[in-house]
Amino acid sequence: MKKVIIIGAGPAGLTAAYELLTRSKDYEVIILEETNAIGGISQTINHNGNRMDIGGHRFFSKDERVNEWWNNIMPLQGKGAYDDIKLGRIKPFAEDGPDPEQEDRVMLIRDRVSRIYYLKKFFDYPVSLKLQTLKNMGLKRTVKVGFSYLKTLFHKLDETSLENFYINRFGKELYSLFFEKYTEKLWGRHPRDIASDWGAQRVKGLSISAVIKDMLRKIIPVKKNSRKVETSLIEQFYYPKYGPGHLWETVANEVEKHGGTIFKNSKVIRIYQNNGQIVSVDYINNGDIINISCDILISSMPIKDLLVALDGAPQEMVEIAQGLPYRDFVTVGLLVKKLNLKNETKIKTLNNIIPDCWIYVQDEGVKLGRIQIFNNWSPYMVKDVENTVWLGLEYFCNEGDSFWNLSDNECIQLAVNELIKICVICEDTQILDSIRVKMKKAYPAYFDTYKDIDKVIHYLNTIPNIYCVGRNGQHRYNNMDHSMVTAFETVHNILNNIPTKDNIWNVNTEKEYHETKK
Repeated sequence: MKKVIIIGAGPAGLTAAYELLTRSKDYEVIILEETNAIGGISQTINHNGNRMDIGGHRFFSKDERVNEWWNNIMPLQGKGAYDDIKLGRIKPFAEDGPDPEQEDRVMLIRDRVSRIYYLKKFFDYPVSLKLQTLKNMGLKRTVKVGFSYLKTLFHKLDETSLENFYINRFGKELYSLFFEKYTEKLWGRHPRDIASDWGAQRVKGLSISAVIKDMLRKIIPVKKNSRKVETSLIEQFYYPKYGPGHLWETVANEVEKHGGTIFKNSKVIRIYQNNGQIVSVDYINNGDIINISCDILISSMPIKDLLVALDGAPQEMVEIAQGLPYRDFVTVGLLVKKLNLKNETKIKTLNNIIPDCWIYVQDEGVKLGRIQIFNNWSPYMVKDVENTVWLGLEYFCNEGDSFWNLSDNECIQLAVNELIKICVICEDTQILDSIRVKMKKAYPAYFDTYKDIDKVIHYLNTIPNIYCVGRNGQHRYNNMDHSMVTAFETVHNILNNIPTKDNIWNVNTEKEYHETKK
């Protein structure tokens, strides 16, 4: 029996473990997780009965393997959730699916509502071309946006930067309005200094032309099941009853049921090679350094940390890896009675709160990047969903900077002040409960030594029994489903003795890979 060590109990690591254990009896699987949590950035925090999704995770994939895998772990609801029942919502429930009012292991069908909050007005996200958008922008700005976009049809810029990537798809005026400052807030760098790779992965296929096509498809009848939808334009998604961590905790339990072992609070600090193969790792747990041998290593730890820990790695590779940048993440949870925002949509909600899952905050005068309203992700995320609103305020920063180093109370007060400043809550709003959660290395970034990452990938591929999976394992801003697919491909290669790893590294890089779904 071969021993497989998996570093990290996030989506990629847990998927790899589950796949190996359920598809073969020839592997002993051990997961080493640095923290005390399951799910990585896809974990769910339970704070006094109110649950926080770190980062917001829509369960939607254009890869049917992923959708089938999720459904196997957590079946789709067969009856209405609490808010479906109260509001009379009709959804495509699964025949004989579980009842979320009676069972916990269930995936909900949720409506996607995400908007941009700018100039104290709401704009659709992605930006739509409906009348309200044009009214919000005003005639002068709308005309400028139109002519700016027309210019891009005849003059394309070299996509040497994220800035040029966006301008080619939206025109300079719309880019300046809705992308430039928010992107700088997210990454701490101007888009001109960021590689276009990020845009190619996160918004591939999305542009004004895609928005127009989608709008026309909604108006003009098409054959059943023939409508293609860009990822950023989907209208519904799946979501576990108690958030993403609920699903990954369920997977972790399944891994253990099938004989796998998960060690929490176990940080890998050294990885040993012999004759070009990985032979063992050292990890630290409760102050003790423990060595464990392995035949195969699957790593979802940051490449930055992997190369530092890897015995015998060339100095050039270590230096490139150490220079790979990340953006860190802070979420402030606030529980309030109500918001200072009216629901002016036609979408019914509990207590008539605004229907958004996410709100993108464009205002330059605040550091706040996004607002999550957990009531709208799942009614079961909020202890008293009828009488309180549970918010997640998302901030992008760098570990060790002045914002990161604020005390919990200072950070929470700053968040409250910013909500008041942009009129999301009133000055006299009572904060019923609050929490601040930090998440290191949430977003792999595409600048600094990233331009040389192919050298590191080439070196890692010379070691036959190490596989890099997941967002941090590949230093790629993947969605959760892409991270899972890297695990699928890895297990496929292991079980079939396939030496190449190109299929693993190519996930979410080919233009056609996740372009459209019928």
